[in-house]
Amino acid sequence: MTADLDEPLTDLIDPIISPDVTMAAEQIPIPARYQESDLAMLEHLAAEQNPKLVRLYREYQAAASRSNYVDKLPDPKVGANVFGNPIETASGSQQANLSISQTIPWLAKLNAEEQRASFEAFAIRAEYSAERLRVIAAVQSQWAKLYVIEQQIQVTLANSSLLESLTEVANARVATGQATQGDVLLGTLELSKLDEQLLIFRQQKVATIAELNRLAGRRAETPITSPTQLEIVKPEWSSDTIFQVALNEQPEIQAAHLRTQATSWGVQVARFSRRPEFMISANYFVTDDNRPASNVVNVGEDPWALGAQISIPIWKKKYDAMQNEAGWKHQAAHNMVQELTDRYDALILDLVTESNRAAETALLYQHSIVPQAEQTLAADQDAYVNGIVEFDRVIRDYRNLFTLELGYHKALGDLATSNAKIQQAAGAPVPLKPVTTK
Repeated sequence: MTADLDEPLTDLIDPIISPDVTMAAEQIPIPARYQESDLAMLEHLAAEQNPKLVRLYREYQAAASRSNYVDKLPDPKVGANVFGNPIETASGSQQANLSISQTIPWLAKLNAEEQRASFEAFAIRAEYSAERLRVIAAVQSQWAKLYVIEQQIQVTLANSSLLESLTEVANARVATGQATQGDVLLGTLELSKLDEQLLIFRQQKVATIAELNRLAGRRAETPITSPTQLEIVKPEWSSDTIFQVALNEQPEIQAAHLRTQATSWGVQVARFSRRPEFMISANYFVTDDNRPASNVVNVGEDPWALGAQISIPIWKKKYDAMQNEAGWKHQAAHNMVQELTDRYDALILDLVTESNRAAETALLYQHSIVPQAEQTLAADQDAYVNGIVEFDRVIRDYRNLFTLELGYHKALGDLATSNAKIQQAAGAPVPLKPVTTK
């Protein structure tokens, strides 16, 4: 892979973010295709407004601009000397001299510098893409967390109503002498615990909404409607297939390869630094016509001269050190590619395993555990009314159901988070399929 030296790097991609982002996030026009879903709108805003993404994009533009000048010749130098005491010559007094010079570095070094700068710019662009995937995955994960917290609040409110009805039954039984006051106190204590739990859940909801707004580049208190459902879906592809896709599509791995290309050209830059640089110059001397006419010299004629210089790279240790530095950087860049490859291999396997686990757990809760707990509670409620079981057994059933309902929604949240991270790790869309019972 080589950079196109004939086309400016800034023309190789379409701008993703305007360099001058001054409009508040709430004022950004949302495309119609994003207005159907709050999650899609948040993803769109995050991609356009996230401060870190804006910074990375501007760093890419800066690096792209650098690649357009690094291979150019240094500016020529123009100088003048005015003599306080003129230099007296046979043709007249020399009052001043003018000079112009141009340094000409080794042209192969300039080409290598341009290639290195181009690949560094490409790497920053890939890092921007990787960060964009991370931000979108973070939005999706926080969205799933908001769903879990909202469901925790709703489950807690429903259980609070259930507990109030149980406490009323206990009061009625106490009035008829069929139960003790301890049953009422136990129910009241459980209600107080639920009130405390609600305070915690509502605080978590505020914090989650603030984090979503931060990712979207909006004010923390901007209202967000909580999601009402999450689907039970998991990747259609195996972890090996997703990993093969990531090797080609994951921007972080691409950035590491591009850094390797850049450091390879850095080795060439260090090698060419040993080559001498040339400088050509021209001088013009201003001479007065203040001598008697002569047949030997041209009185008053302004002399001129052309010159050339060459640098002498004699400090071997310095250039050896420069080449060693470039070589070590190149080897480190190769190691980074291998490190990222191994990391994504393990990460994708872990995420796919977690997605499968969460999907199976959610199905187990949905079709087996939660319905059984509801049946147990309903049966023991009827038994308590008839005086067959004690109130603490009903409370135990209620606690189990409450915990299991929270576990079901947490499994859905874990599943959505794992799927979002799988999309991020793959670097490309991974198809998801609904999960059904066997």
